[in-house]
Amino acid sequence: MDKQITMPKVMKMITAIGILVTLVTMIIYQNNNSSIFLTLAITFGTITYHFGMRLLIGWLVMILMKNKADYTKQWYQLHSWEKAFYKKIKIKRWKNKMPTYRPQDFSPKEHSWHEIAQTMCQSEVGHELIIGFSFLPIIASKWFGAFGVFVITSVISAGFDLIFVMMQRYNRDRIQRLIR
Repeated sequence: MDKQITMPKVMKMITAIGILVTLVTMIIYQNNNSSIFLTLAITFGTITYHFGMRLLIGWLVMILMKNKADYTKQWYQLHSWEKAFYKKIKIKRWKNKMPTYRPQDFSPKEHSWHEIAQTMCQSEVGHELIIGFSFLPIIASKWFGAFGVFVITSVISAGFDLIFVMMQRYNRDRIQRLIR
């Protein structure tokens, strides 16, 4: 039996625990009307949304794209300013310290460079969609208030995924040079 803790297991576990804690705090709030439990329910509900949404979008993008993206399309090419920007933020120094959901998908031992470039495109698209969906919880401020809190968590969430978009674009450009 595989006892290794992987990113998919961690994300699914956080989502499941988030659902449970959100439900428990909502029930306690409904029974006691204590504002701290409403705050906790909103907090854990938002966290659960962000993790669950990532899992769902990743799954949908995988099903729809099947790692068959055309990495030569314009969308996936670096803009003229990107190389200088990536150098300025020193992406090469920190990119390997970031978590990878399925590292085996990017392994040259298991896949060709062509397949890896396609997977990178799919990963980029997934993270770009997640960036957009990160702002959806702001709508909840209509019912719960705390507009600023929803905006801040959405911006932080989107910023986190923007890092992964940049990593995919930076690495894919290097992979494409290898392919050529």
